[in-house]
Amino acid sequence: MEAILESMSGISLEEMDAIKLMNRVDTKYLTTKAVLASVIDRASQLYRVLETGGERICGYDTMYYDTGGYQMYYDHHNRRLTRQKIRTRRYLSTGGTFLEVKRKNNHGRTKKKRIEIPDAEFMSFSADDAASRFIESKSAFAPAALFPSTATGFRRITLVNNARTERLTVDMDLRFRNLRTGVSAELGEAVIIELKQDGYCRSDIKGILLDLRVKPLRISKYCVGTVLTEPSVRRSRFITKIRMIEKLTNTKLLKR
Repeated sequence: MEAILESMSGISLEEMDAIKLMNRVDTKYLTTKAVLASVIDRASQLYRVLETGGERICGYDTMYYDTGGYQMYYDHHNRRLTRQKIRTRRYLSTGGTFLEVKRKNNHGRTKKKRIEIPDAEFMSFSADDAASRFIESKSAFAPAALFPSTATGFRRITLVNNARTERLTVDMDLRFRNLRTGVSAELGEAVIIELKQDGYCRSDIKGILLDLRVKPLRISKYCVGTVLTEPSVRRSRFITKIRMIEKLTNTKLLKR
């Protein structure tokens, strides 16, 4: 797969500016690294690969914040259509660190707002007045009510179609650590693919994934990571998806 990525046409961060898709429709898929190699091979002439810092597979660290009672987790678990997630994200290839608010509305669209913050505030931004004002203006939560919850690390491939109308992110080597319980977990060979578009429209990658029997699946890295690392949360909605990951990777993730 690495050789195929190196053979593809690249795209820079500057060129990506026109297709940030901060207000978008997301479609997620679950597969394995073995199948991913075939996906990348078939997409190699139709998509360009993001290159940052000379790398085409880039590392990301993310810290998800939540209330003491995991309100954002339960909003998702309880199928609330309008919900938010708040996180800090560190881009290891570029060195940038951002505070982000993701909002999903009842029409299935995702809007993301973010500001850059000092890297020292990755684990806590509450002392930063500008960051606190950002949270107050862009989210439904008070900064004082938020606490570090689930840390998530992964490696990502980002593809952009030649028409520059969509982006595809491929997250692998997913690992989680709960800051409250100290419990860690990994997803092994599992890969989460996310197609990001302005709306529901034709996409070459949808045909490639369908041909390889990779079907859409609604899945949240934060919720999966929380289920695997926080024994006290209710998890009934996510159990089926955890079992799907276990079956796909032949790895036991959760005690029965």
